[in-house]
Amino acid sequence: MMFLWCVLVLVNLVSVATDTNAGVKVRLTQKGLEYGRQIGIASIQQKLRTIKVPDISGTEKVSPIGKVKYSFTGMQIVNLGLPQSALELVPDTGVMLSIGNAYINLRGNWRVKYLRIIKDSGSFDLAVSELSISTTIAVMSDDTGRPTVKMTNCAATVGSVNVKFHGGASWLYNLFRSFVNKALRNALQKQICPLVGDAIADLNPHLKTLNVLAKVDQYAEIEYSMVGSPVISSTFIDLGLKGEFYNIGQHKEPPFQPKPFSLPAQDTNMLYFGLSAFSINSASFVYQTAGALHLNITDDMIPSGSPFHLNTRTFGLLIPQIEKMYPGLMIKLFVETVKEPLITFEPNNMTVEASSTVTAYAIQPNSTLSPLFVLNLKGSVSTQIYVTELKLAGNVTLNKIDMSLTKSYVGPFQVTSLDSIFTMVLKVAIIPKVNARLQEGFPLPAIGKMQLVNSQLQVLKDYLLIGTDVKFEGLPEFVKHYKLMDE
Repeated sequence: MMFLWCVLVLVNLVSVATDTNAGVKVRLTQKGLEYGRQIGIASIQQKLRTIKVPDISGTEKVSPIGKVKYSFTGMQIVNLGLPQSALELVPDTGVMLSIGNAYINLRGNWRVKYLRIIKDSGSFDLAVSELSISTTIAVMSDDTGRPTVKMTNCAATVGSVNVKFHGGASWLYNLFRSFVNKALRNALQKQICPLVGDAIADLNPHLKTLNVLAKVDQYAEIEYSMVGSPVISSTFIDLGLKGEFYNIGQHKEPPFQPKPFSLPAQDTNMLYFGLSAFSINSASFVYQTAGALHLNITDDMIPSGSPFHLNTRTFGLLIPQIEKMYPGLMIKLFVETVKEPLITFEPNNMTVEASSTVTAYAIQPNSTLSPLFVLNLKGSVSTQIYVTELKLAGNVTLNKIDMSLTKSYVGPFQVTSLDSIFTMVLKVAIIPKVNARLQEGFPLPAIGKMQLVNSQLQVLKDYLLIGTDVKFEGLPEFVKHYKLMDE
């Protein structure tokens, strides 16, 4: 666990490309940085508690007539605080963490010998105050497309050191105060930056949990590798992911490219996701390529109480020659998309254009199929998109259908006579299947046990915008005493 847990937990999500447009973008705001700072300070504080102060001993000449031999042993940290800290973005560079007015309290044992005749020992309390730390962290991408972080520089300064002795001739400390203070200061300063660097490096295993290639179902997976480099301003981090659906094991590019888009200047939430129409349409391309948008519809998919059924008797009421040619037979419909559905986004409006062919067959007693007719069908639907847990989900409702006759094997007839039947078939047999799949959702990019809180979704020009706060389950015990923003 580590500082920037949130800062980069989402930085891994996406980056704005300089030469390739991202299908998904993420913006981490100042509010998100503040959440990350709180978790980060708790993590760094825990790391600094592991400082080991080595025993200090020496002999110093403190007067013309004698030397003092001293030793400080068994020093243990009993308290450590980082009361002042700030997390800032350094444009085009990274993230800078500064800690001020920190303090460390230690306890240990002392022993002195002076002029060979004065010997004494006891315990002591050591107070280190005015401790300051400044470090800069770079955000990069590793060879798997996941984010990685690295400390690029660090400076630590120990202000004052104050020792309070207990027992014996503690006044002797004044004879060699400067030597001991310098030794303690050096011992602490040498360890602080390496430990902060370790704390930053501890984040990388968690960043590696980013679902760079997330399985959706038996047909599709979505790639969330980083595209380009993070764009860092003074107030936010913009990142970009590929955000493209592929057939499992076959990464064939669709015949279209993502369009550039920019996230609006909003900062109410910690995090903003921008999911382009390209990402959604790449899913349509994948399912069309996989043949998943083909469907056989039989009468057992129609509710028993329906006034219409898939048999030649029902169709014969509208097209008499069907029942005359094939009396008492059941009918099967084969629905096949002509090309992948096209999804477009306009402010507050999502449009789905889909064109399919419907072939009707009479099922002979020996199970052979006799073609009846082929229709071209275009449908208009209303779509609701929402965020559930870490998935984007939705459902559709049918508005209207337009049909035209492509071919008839039973003679001429008026296509409009079939409107009621096919509207019913779509509503009871096709739309429920579509909604069942949409309600399962498609995974959003995520790290570890990240959760989205109070998510809101807007439909804008060419993309969906999700504004959300975040929280992490399973944070270590040493973080839990902090009053985090999401609690």
